[in-house]
Amino acid sequence: MAANIIDGKAFAATVREKVAGHVARLKEEHGITPGLAVVLVGEDPASEVYVRSKGKQTVEAGMNSFEHKMDADTSEEDLLAVVEKLNNDPSVHGILVQLPLPGHLNEDLIINSIAPEKDVDGFHISNVGLLGTGQKSMVPCTPLGCLMMLRDYHGSLSGMDAVVIGRSNIVGKPMAQLLLGDSCTVTIAHSRTKDLPDVVRRADIVVAAVGRPEMVPGDWIKEGATVIDVGINRIERDGKNKLVGDVDFASAAERAGAITPVPGGVGPMTIACLLANTVTACCRANGLAEPEGLTA
Repeated sequence: MAANIIDGKAFAATVREKVAGHVARLKEEHGITPGLAVVLVGEDPASEVYVRSKGKQTVEAGMNSFEHKMDADTSEEDLLAVVEKLNNDPSVHGILVQLPLPGHLNEDLIINSIAPEKDVDGFHISNVGLLGTGQKSMVPCTPLGCLMMLRDYHGSLSGMDAVVIGRSNIVGKPMAQLLLGDSCTVTIAHSRTKDLPDVVRRADIVVAAVGRPEMVPGDWIKEGATVIDVGINRIERDGKNKLVGDVDFASAAERAGAITPVPGGVGPMTIACLLANTVTACCRANGLAEPEGLTA
């Protein structure tokens, strides 16, 4: 069988359109413009590209974009002061501190200094706890994007057997919580799981987020399963650089019912969901109804 390709690029464009529509209504009906602030410390090239893309898409959606670039040797005290200023700024509804931070800065301390209601990355310990106990929270962007695509493809996920390969705080753990919230039976697996191929073979949904190129071969995939590949790995093949996921796409696509490609699958959803989270945070801050279809 040939798997259906879940086009993350097209889906992300639809999400951004929904965000822009909701932003327009907030402006017209309430005179409110959602604002996203991004803090970048240092000059990591990949982070700079990512931050530029975030800023561009924020403005295109009709929102205010605030960028704070700080030197690589910025002190913890100075960075915390910037975060505190943003916490107290009513025009800023979402705050994102771009990771990774330089080694002399305590990432946990910085992330947990962000006001939880403005933590649009969903990394604050309060949001982690709220998500884990099934309460309203800010949800990490990548898992939220995966959930949106799964809901769109399947409708209801209730009763489905899901395996999440990877146990990171950014993707694996919150992804499992979101799937539990949609009434899946969830297994969190990882590189040390015994009989990992057999664990994966029973899954109706496989979310691969382990960070190893093409670790999951096609013969691990149950016939007709849905595969969400979060991995983005740069490898050299035939003398050329190539981006691949954590799943061997060619062999998995022969067995899966649906699969996300790399690139063009989960990746574009991350910034789209960041914009969605900013609108959600703005609505919550102003006691307004949250945007339909843009939350967990």
